[in-house]
Amino acid sequence: MSRIAQPFDSRQWSLIASASAQAAVKVAIVLAALPLAACGAGGFSLEQAEVDRTILTSSTTASAPPIDQDRASDEATIGNAVSSADIQELGGQAVPWANSDTGSRGSITELAESRDNGRLCRRFTASRESFDGVALFKGEVCLAGAGAWRMQDFKAL
Repeated sequence: MSRIAQPFDSRQWSLIASASAQAAVKVAIVLAALPLAACGAGGFSLEQAEVDRTILTSSTTASAPPIDQDRASDEATIGNAVSSADIQELGGQAVPWANSDTGSRGSITELAESRDNGRLCRRFTASRESFDGVALFKGEVCLAGAGAWRMQDFKAL
């Protein structure tokens, strides 16, 4: 009978158990010695770290800053809120505004109506809270032809 086909002898359990125990002890010794060897070899120290001057990067030419689409959208939303506000009914209260496209919001204060060369205009101060932070703007919208309002001035303070 070949060795593979021989029946399993229960006495072999002790041989298998002692071999696996010896292997476990050897693995534990190696695992304990590895960190100690790293410490003895000096390891890594931030005090010894230096800047790698061999890395080179390139730069690009300066270009015009991109148009801030969020700010343009918020400017249009603020203009719509100013032009549609009922100034007499507000009585000096702030007008809240929010732009769901950009997630920005704020309030419009100091809303005043005047006639400039026969043209109806509204001056205002608006706050803008967005992911960029909080900003304050001064602006003016004027009534153009056919009942449409046009932003004349809108600048950050």
